[in-house]
Amino acid sequence: SIKEIYSLLPDDANIVYSCSTGYGEALVKAALMLDEGEVETIAHYTAAAFFDPAVDCILDIGGQDMKCIKIKNQTVDSVQLNEACSSGCGSFIETFAKSLNYSVQDFAKEALFAQNPIDLGTRCTVFMNSKVKQAQKEGASVADISAGLAYSVIKNALFKVIKLSDPSDLGKNIVVQGGTFYNDAVLRSFETISGCQAIRPDIAGIMGAFGAALIARERYEEGHCSHMLTIDQINELTFETKLARCGGCTNNCLLTINKFSGNRQYITGNRCEKGVGKEKNKEQIPNLFEYKYNRIFGYEPLPEEEAPRGTIGIPRVLNMYENYPFWAVFFKKLGFHLVLSPTSTRKIYELGLESIPSESECYPAKLAHGHVTWLIKEGVKTIFYPCIPYERNEFPDANNHYNCPIVTSYAENIKNNVDEITSGQIRFLNPFMSFSNLETLTQRLTEEFTKEFQIPADEIAQAAAAGWEELARTRDDMRKKGEETLKYLKETGKRGIVLAGRPYHIDPEINHGIPELITSYGFAVLTEDSISHLHQVERPLIVMDQWMYHSRLYAAANYVKTTDNLDLIQLNSFGCGLDAVTTDCVSDILTKSGKIYTCLKIDEVNNLGAARIRIRSLISAIRVREKHPKERRIVPANHNRVVFTEEMRKNYTIIAPQMSPMHFELLQPAFQAAGYNLEVLDNDNKTAVNVGLKYVNNDACYPSLIVVGQIMDAVTSGKYDVNKLAIIVSQTGGGCRASNYIGFIRRALEKAGYPQIPVISLNLSSLEKNPGFKFTLPLIQKGIYALVIGDIFMRCVYATRPYEAVPGSTNALHEKWKKIIIDWITSRKFLSHRKFKRYCREIIRDFDNLERLDIKKPKVGVVGEILVKFLPMANNYLVDLLEAEGAEAVVPDLLDFFLYCFYNNNFK
Repeated sequence: SIKEIYSLLPDDANIVYSCSTGYGEALVKAALMLDEGEVETIAHYTAAAFFDPAVDCILDIGGQDMKCIKIKNQTVDSVQLNEACSSGCGSFIETFAKSLNYSVQDFAKEALFAQNPIDLGTRCTVFMNSKVKQAQKEGASVADISAGLAYSVIKNALFKVIKLSDPSDLGKNIVVQGGTFYNDAVLRSFETISGCQAIRPDIAGIMGAFGAALIARERYEEGHCSHMLTIDQINELTFETKLARCGGCTNNCLLTINKFSGNRQYITGNRCEKGVGKEKNKEQIPNLFEYKYNRIFGYEPLPEEEAPRGTIGIPRVLNMYENYPFWAVFFKKLGFHLVLSPTSTRKIYELGLESIPSESECYPAKLAHGHVTWLIKEGVKTIFYPCIPYERNEFPDANNHYNCPIVTSYAENIKNNVDEITSGQIRFLNPFMSFSNLETLTQRLTEEFTKEFQIPADEIAQAAAAGWEELARTRDDMRKKGEETLKYLKETGKRGIVLAGRPYHIDPEINHGIPELITSYGFAVLTEDSISHLHQVERPLIVMDQWMYHSRLYAAANYVKTTDNLDLIQLNSFGCGLDAVTTDCVSDILTKSGKIYTCLKIDEVNNLGAARIRIRSLISAIRVREKHPKERRIVPANHNRVVFTEEMRKNYTIIAPQMSPMHFELLQPAFQAAGYNLEVLDNDNKTAVNVGLKYVNNDACYPSLIVVGQIMDAVTSGKYDVNKLAIIVSQTGGGCRASNYIGFIRRALEKAGYPQIPVISLNLSSLEKNPGFKFTLPLIQKGIYALVIGDIFMRCVYATRPYEAVPGSTNALHEKWKKIIIDWITSRKFLSHRKFKRYCREIIRDFDNLERLDIKKPKVGVVGEILVKFLPMANNYLVDLLEAEGAEAVVPDLLDFFLYCFYNNNFK
């Protein structure tokens, strides 16, 4: 391309300034000795502004990534990039075109003549491949497949990357670009789905390069002599590439060394300055990730020869990044020699690959297998890895102080999947205990260590007290270091970035050197717990604030929003479901107060390309804002929910999402008999799923998408008076995302413009109170009877229908008894318990007496997440499928779930 440009230049013209951009920006700049390099987000904006100076939204879909750049006051305000893979980008369409023996151009043209585009949703490429093949088997044309893929690309961009719920959020002046937009079907899909008109430049595929050219022209100063190689030098340019390990620190980065003619070289793959032969962090810019890592694990164990009670191994994983100071002191005081597994590396990870039970786990969890395996290979015979459901309560006004389910109980996965442990070769101790307070912790430690090691209770109590004090000192040291760093920033005029995540994100193998990357740009790096004490969070938040690590995130974000010289980047481990809750909340806290929110998704893949673009885009936007400062309005983080009042009860319709039709068709009349105009929705269909995609975070689980989708489909249907409408949903208060469905719904209502609709929490633990909704004895009685009879219906129908002699007789009998039960439930205030027992017996007797075929069929148990298990649409009508294939489905009772919840309280 450079040669072609030179060939087209007039003889008297010279290139006086040059600029590169894109993923290869730095390499090209080094190879050709260009004058300038610019992050691609700025280059794309510069190019888009050439075509529309008033542009406020740029949607760029390239071959490997897609991004949405929002512009405010002619500066980049936010950048959103696809996080996990290239699904939905240009390469995605190209792959399918080749698989169907079409060129990309011809494949795109076919889409324009599609009569019935296939709905492929926004699924992963792997799943979509099978869906396309299925469509081909059913006779779908190439045109319909191509059009379906075009729609999928845009749905992925709008609903997954931008998380759009209202087209007006895109902006008024939209420029679409990237090579994918050469595809007219993709452009038309964007216009159809978004309802917006956009400018597509005729050079859509080279807008980054065009922007770089404009930047070069803008930054050229009269008299500047360009360093760029001449055409003769470019023609003679040679290079060679080799790989080498850095060895400058424990990261041991794999370097790509590019050597150019003229004795020049350019090195990539380094996470800090050492990789390119410079002194690491020469300015001594604070890096609190490094400080915290050393503070948490900087303990000398008791020498083995001085340890009367032997050796215990501890894996350097998950909750140890929070509580290791306690265990280091505790075991030393008790006279144990402690063996801590080493700093995480790729080799440590690979040690445990064979015992990892699920590929969908987060990388920090996968690493636990390698650390435990290392301890075993080192000859450690006793390994201690406790399960910690409750962390210390640092925020008394938060809803709870859980650890996430993975941190809570991952030791159970280790216990059941590592061969040396399951075979009994290794003594593996993973007691459940709470860090809520010293008294509770000491009690559990006494129970465990008197049983396992016969240690006196008073000795255990003294060791626990010493460990607790050390844990408190560690927290105080982190806070002091945070305050010290803030003072440094104020004195030097530098800026800091709070790299917020979980305690285990300080592991260099997990964060992949991102802290060092940030300090290399001259920014100090702080941790969330180093500043979380400096600003109280305005509560209640829109989310249920129940995980202690996340409470720190919210507090840190709340402080950052008030501090001009700080910004925040959130680290998110790929596969972390709870971050579907936290990322939206942290984003709200920051962006509503005029701060930029950046999230970096990290997993086992050690590639900082996308992270580097995000970080540089953030830094670039910060620099522009410094040049053009504007007043920010600090917005409180609290969310004031709409309370369901006694007055509302009289004339409001309450809608509830469907979960288990056989049970809920009996619960609906029970609530109606209690004076509530409750309606269980019957829109559990594909439309609800598509609606849910618009309103739910990408990382939210499938059940939450179905619940929110059903509700928002009903709210926006026009069927209901939205000013006399309420929503009811169950809330357990447990440690998973289910307790935050209520927050998902409220956020969706706000996004859709219905903040006035109250959402009622159906719970038995006083999580939220609504004067207009109360459990009464008649309602409780009818609700229990409905659940029990619903379970009987489910058992009888599933046990009878596969064997019925007369097709349809089972469903007819179910309908008959359903009407009888509904009439009975609504007949009086209190129901006769004797009649309840009689009905139960009669239902079972009638199903037993139904004429059956004398055959045997295999029984197949159906287990899983509660909503997916009971809702036919959510499990793809699994029971119907099993029966059609000649099996009998066996589904556990719904009442079992509630009995489990009551039983579980014994252990909390």
